[in-house]
Amino acid sequence: MVTGIYVSAVAPESGKSLVCLGLADTLHRHADRIGFFRPIVEGIDADHDPMILMLRQMYGLDPSVCLGGITLSAALGMLGAGKGDEIFGDAVVKYGQIAKQCDVVIVDGSDLRGHDAAAEFDLNVRLANNLGLPVLAVVGAKGLSPDETADAVDVARKQLASMHCSLLSVMVNRADAGAVGDIHAALRPGASRRPVYVIPEIAEISRPTVGDVAAALRLGQVAGSTELDRDVGQVMVAAMNVGNFLSGLGAGDLVIVPGDRADVMVACLASALSPQFPTPSAMILTEGLAADANVRPLLNHAPFPIFASDNGTYTTAHLVAGVRSEIHANQHRKVAAALGAWVRCVDEAEVLERLSLPRPTTITPLRFLHELIERARVQKRRIVLTEGEDARVLRAAELLHRRDVCELIILGNKAAVDGLAAAQGIDLDGLAVVDPATSSLRERFAEEYQRLRAHKGMGLARAREIMMEGAYFGTMMVQLGEADGMVSGASHTTANTIRPALEFVKTRDGVRTVSSVFFMLFPDRVLVYGDCAVIPEPTEWQLADIAIASADTASQFGVEPRVAMLSYSTGGSGAGGAVEKVRRATDLVRAARPDLPVEGPIQYDAAVDAAIANFKLPASAVAGQATVFIFPDLNTGNNTYKAVEQSSGAVAVGPILQGLRKPINDLSRGSTVEDIINTVAITAIQSQTVSASPEPPSAHAQRDEIGARLHGT
Repeated sequence: MVTGIYVSAVAPESGKSLVCLGLADTLHRHADRIGFFRPIVEGIDADHDPMILMLRQMYGLDPSVCLGGITLSAALGMLGAGKGDEIFGDAVVKYGQIAKQCDVVIVDGSDLRGHDAAAEFDLNVRLANNLGLPVLAVVGAKGLSPDETADAVDVARKQLASMHCSLLSVMVNRADAGAVGDIHAALRPGASRRPVYVIPEIAEISRPTVGDVAAALRLGQVAGSTELDRDVGQVMVAAMNVGNFLSGLGAGDLVIVPGDRADVMVACLASALSPQFPTPSAMILTEGLAADANVRPLLNHAPFPIFASDNGTYTTAHLVAGVRSEIHANQHRKVAAALGAWVRCVDEAEVLERLSLPRPTTITPLRFLHELIERARVQKRRIVLTEGEDARVLRAAELLHRRDVCELIILGNKAAVDGLAAAQGIDLDGLAVVDPATSSLRERFAEEYQRLRAHKGMGLARAREIMMEGAYFGTMMVQLGEADGMVSGASHTTANTIRPALEFVKTRDGVRTVSSVFFMLFPDRVLVYGDCAVIPEPTEWQLADIAIASADTASQFGVEPRVAMLSYSTGGSGAGGAVEKVRRATDLVRAARPDLPVEGPIQYDAAVDAAIANFKLPASAVAGQATVFIFPDLNTGNNTYKAVEQSSGAVAVGPILQGLRKPINDLSRGSTVEDIINTVAITAIQSQTVSASPEPPSAHAQRDEIGARLHGT
């Protein structure tokens, strides 16, 4: 039976979009098929509704299950003409079409932005009743005292009860952050005795972005950076001399200046390019005046967007002040802030308890990746990112921080990191930036490195130099407990990331091999491929180690391990040195882990296809349903994962390193921001289960073998 929820604001400016987004994110992780319906849309038509477009994009929802109804103006006109039944009939039909395809449907009421908010609220309640859905009521607390907020909650309950509406939950949004505790104390329990959740005003959401301003004022960009997802701080009108203007300029301010004020334009450029001075979020040239021809070439290199407006300076300032902040598709920073606020303030388990949802039966790529974020949040970990002078790393760090996934430490020259963040419109507030060259930890790290590498003749002076390198400094942070995990490699090689770990982090007890896996995310399942990144020609012992470690990694991330030891031969059909190596490796796995389902040697088709498996290995518990695939060598594994990724559309997540005592993970130099976020989440999850046992006695032979390969010796 489908479950439906009607989300309704009880007054304008409630921030209902945050609640809808948080609810959609929660339900997407706990149901196979979700739908979204807006019976009444803002604007000209449903195809341009920002909430519909955002959820289609974020969760891959088909338009048939994520759609809108009629416009607000049309609905009010029909009500005025006595045609309300047509509105409700149309909504019932469209909701029914969605419900047939879904386990749960979120119905998002109108935003109460029309000239008659009371009539809109009444319309929302009547829609909920006609659809037979309980209401999640959103009470806006902006500008209200704790007592006034509690009264508003009581009024909402009484209004809904008087209109015979079933109340699922009440949530308070946009509360004064300093008054959340007082609001909780002032709230009175409702009939259900269920908690009322309170979400504070989030500055990162309430502030418009440069893109919001440009779209609302229909501005044309004339120069500067094309990155428009930047928060707008204050609006700064340049109506004074340059000295006074600069004294009042703050980071992220939007500068409005007549197009003939070359002095202000050059001053803004100089400020943005100096690490000690603030960078504006954008600049608007007004009065229809073009910048001086001698200044325009400079403006082209501005690290912030520059727009032109035909309006006067103060008219433009007035229009900018009226721009509303919205959560739209592609506004990843606002989305991250909204989801972070949701998980901090709402008990998802309690909300889900009020609903009756069927258990998900498939693992889609989106669900797997979203689950990574949620699992990382369960126990906050401290992860160090070694490449703070890479814009992708900083963007990922900002999004992770806004979503409240983990604590982060960014390594790099602070002036360079801050300058890059300002130029890119990245907010690093609340994130720690550590410069290995000047850190008070460097001497302690150098002494420890010299001690651990004394058998290799390491001197303290050389150790101090080595600890200036991000990967070494970050790895030592993990080794000595200053961080729980490390992620590197966005702008360095795999060898650069792994070498320090092999030198002094070493492998776990009972593990002789450092290897890697990729999670291959298919539309309906997750498979694990190993090793595709570290060991070129594994021995039979290393293959066995890789298989066991890969099975453990699969289990750690919710994939039931059934291991296929791949070869060009299945069972006893072939012979030769390569086949025999896989056969011996399979025997070693069975001896070490009799609990682990493993088959080998086996060909890939027999491992994944039930019909082929039934023909080639009918008695196998793995053939046809393998989830963990161990490739005989790096050449085969690396090429296979890339071929599958490119030809099937599967999403490859990795490489994920395994076998080390502490979580260290490598990024591809082609990593996207999303890749970095996923790898940080995986590292955080790995660190939740890493033993804090002291370093075991080392057997250097195998480690030195891998280290030599990585060093190219």
